[in-house]
Amino acid sequence: MSDPLEGIRIIDLTRILAGPYCTQALADAGADVIKVEEPSKGDDTRGWGPPFVNGESVYFLSVNRGKRGIALDLKDARGREVLWRLLDGADVLIENFRPGTLDRLGFSYENVRERNPRIVYASVSGYGPDGPWGGRPGYDAVIQGEGGLMSLTGFPDGPPTRVGASIADVLAGMTAFQGIALALLRRTRTGEGGRVDVSLLESLLPTLAYHASTYLLTGAVPRRLGNRHPSLAPYETFEAADGPVVLAVGSESLWRLLCRSMGEPELAEDPRFRTNALRVSNYDALRAHLSARFKTRNVDEWLSDWEKAGIPCGRVRTVAEALDMPQVDARGLLVDVDHPVAGRGRYVGSPIHLSDAARSSRRPPPSLGQHTAEVLGELGLGVAEIAALREGGIIRG
Repeated sequence: MSDPLEGIRIIDLTRILAGPYCTQALADAGADVIKVEEPSKGDDTRGWGPPFVNGESVYFLSVNRGKRGIALDLKDARGREVLWRLLDGADVLIENFRPGTLDRLGFSYENVRERNPRIVYASVSGYGPDGPWGGRPGYDAVIQGEGGLMSLTGFPDGPPTRVGASIADVLAGMTAFQGIALALLRRTRTGEGGRVDVSLLESLLPTLAYHASTYLLTGAVPRRLGNRHPSLAPYETFEAADGPVVLAVGSESLWRLLCRSMGEPELAEDPRFRTNALRVSNYDALRAHLSARFKTRNVDEWLSDWEKAGIPCGRVRTVAEALDMPQVDARGLLVDVDHPVAGRGRYVGSPIHLSDAARSSRRPPPSLGQHTAEVLGELGLGVAEIAALREGGIIRG
């Protein structure tokens, strides 16, 4: 097997979520990711919790699998010299400091590119480095609000709601992964690296998709609709006799199948509901009719009939139920990893299936400075040099 990024070295100056999510994906693709942390406390998320497992932050563990870790003080000239030596042999530098921070330390894109023209220099920030909000700090919750997502999330009579997962951070991490992969592909033709600039705001906005186009092309401002779809019906959650079900009727043929499954084939020809456009226009009447009908049977009964008919449907599962689904196990998404402190545990691996390539790294998330001596030795530093840096507080580990 050949991992797609085998032989690629990533210098990871990221912390929190968006950047580490990206570099974990790069590690899963076979890259040698060296995570550089500040010696005294490391990545902020090492202290985020609970929950903790044997003192290790679950948050940190979730996005730092597959990496080697070193602890290096970049505020000291000796630490910065070590970073330069790392960058001399690197393929990618990725950072998510506030825009301008690395410039002030001497590691601007221009300076790094002059020394290593083949390097891909990737930056992840809240709003990007330029524009009227350039350099403004942006965390996931703030971006969900500023990016319009909260205005779409929740029920019409309720307040704007944050999506339960840190979706803006995760999307930015995915986008950075794509940008780095594109830059590396281009480098195979040109021999030169380049700059990848990703913001949380710009990563989130394209996911609004038809909501964004509704405003851009018609001037109408989308609003919160709860679980219903603005352009399809029925396409939402309903309450069965013993719990909620999710139903997605995306075509006229599926609508007719649904009506037959309910024992009401004549409903398909009701003049209020004959087409999807009519069902959306007469949503309140449709919702009232289906809600009353679905409450007459249990979830299992409805799902059994709908699945046999080929109607897209499902349960509303907890996180535990979702991860314990047999389909997840069959697809090999979860990986078992042995951590020296947290112990053996299961982690969410890469969702990418690529033929003749490993799926996910099983290297555990590093302890703070775990691989410092190893990596510095690879740079040619001797035992005495490493010891002097350790004694001076420039490195840890």
